Amino acid sequence: MFTRNGALVIISKIKDTLLYFRSLKFYLFLLVVIVGIVPCLFLQFGILGNFEERSVSVLAMDVRTQTEIVANRISNSDYLDNPSSEVISAQLSQLSNIYGGRILVVNSRFEIVQDTYAMSIGKMMVSEEVIRGFHGEEDTHLDSKNGYLEITVPIRNEDASKVVGVMVISASTATISDSLDLLKQKTFVLQIVIVILIIVLALVLSIALVRPLEILTKKLRERFDGYGEEQIHVNTYRETREISEEINAMIDRMQVLDDSRQEFVSNVSHELKTPITSMKVLADSLLMMDNVPIEMYQEFMEDITEEIDRESKIIDDLLSMVKLDKTGAVLNIAQININELLELLMKRLGPIAQKRGIELVLVCERQVIADADEVKLTLALSNFIENAIKYNRDNGWVHVKLDADHKQFTVIVEDCGIGIPREDQAYIFERFYRVDKSHSREIGGTGLGLSIARSTVLLHKGAVEVESEPDVGTKFTIRIPLTYIPN
Repeated sequence: MFTRNGALVIISKIKDTLLYFRSLKFYLFLLVVIVGIVPCLFLQFGILGNFEERSVSVLAMDVRTQTEIVANRISNSDYLDNPSSEVISAQLSQLSNIYGGRILVVNSRFEIVQDTYAMSIGKMMVSEEVIRGFHGEEDTHLDSKNGYLEITVPIRNEDASKVVGVMVISASTATISDSLDLLKQKTFVLQIVIVILIIVLALVLSIALVRPLEILTKKLRERFDGYGEEQIHVNTYRETREISEEINAMIDRMQVLDDSRQEFVSNVSHELKTPITSMKVLADSLLMMDNVPIEMYQEFMEDITEEIDRESKIIDDLLSMVKLDKTGAVLNIAQININELLELLMKRLGPIAQKRGIELVLVCERQVIADADEVKLTLALSNFIENAIKYNRDNGWVHVKLDADHKQFTVIVEDCGIGIPREDQAYIFERFYRVDKSHSREIGGTGLGLSIARSTVLLHKGAVEVESEPDVGTKFTIRIPLTYIPN
């Protein structure tokens, strides 16, 4: 079971994501509603408006066609001078009844010779529409307020060379209005249905978006409380499945790190206590003996010195880790000779390698001058080389190679040692992590070396790669820019 802090960190991150998705749910709801309302508005203003316009156009065309038939009969008679033809008058009256409107016939003297309402016969009619009609123009005007369509049709003589009169027709648009009102009622009902469906759909989609994350939080808390599943799986859709896999990987990694941290506490306690215990035993032995021979005194003091050095190394590692942890760790950048630095390290570590018959070989392909913090870089490279010696086999070899191009220099540290299993390679740079715990305890150290080394390389804006195979050896490749460019 992973730690409380680890669980709380993951739950906190999921809750932050959940809050984001809940706000996203609200905006998604609004978006779906707005997008859904657009077709309703189009239905109301587009389709209904087009229906009205189309209906008026059809009515105007129909009225004009029928009126032109009557106008032709009037032009073939003397009806404009003597409106006594009962046939034409009947046709005008019938046409007026059909379209629920009024028809006026105006002669060339702008005198109304016929009025289907019999209200204006003999009166003069001089209007813009009539004047345009005498100029041979047909006119159509919709009076929406009063519900009438007014149409002006010229009456031409037999050879159509001259306009001899004008017919003014007012056709009722009540039928169109009734049809439009009925259509509006049906459209309104349809809009209500669509809006309800859109709101329901928006709610379903927004809930469906957040629900899997709520399930994730619940399952994670169950696991944190100790009665959840070993693995968290929410496969509602692809995204939640991927999130679940990432959370499981994070939990597994936190478990590994927590185990390593607990082991670190145990190791450091042991490592710090052991030298002190040894020194106390040695010191007590000297105090309990009288007339101690100088040879024994020197031997005991050498042992005490070794234990002090061991204690100092542990403390130095812990202090280095703390310094690298500080935000904005300061680098004292200067141009240093990498060749000389590596040669110095090989001399320092040579005695350790000689004790086990390990051959140390340094190959420098070229002279390299780079911007770096000499102290920190020395510590990092020393850790890589020292690890290659520690985790090697007796009478083995360690090869260190230096090369560079126009951008960066490369240090390759390769050994023929015990190697690192593939499943452990992703964790070797984690603090406190050890591959072979029993072997590591025999060798000593705190498990911080590679973490400190990698952090130092990253501070120099470099990178570290590892290639390893158990019982064959390990190869670390360190790449660092020749020129340090601060952020």
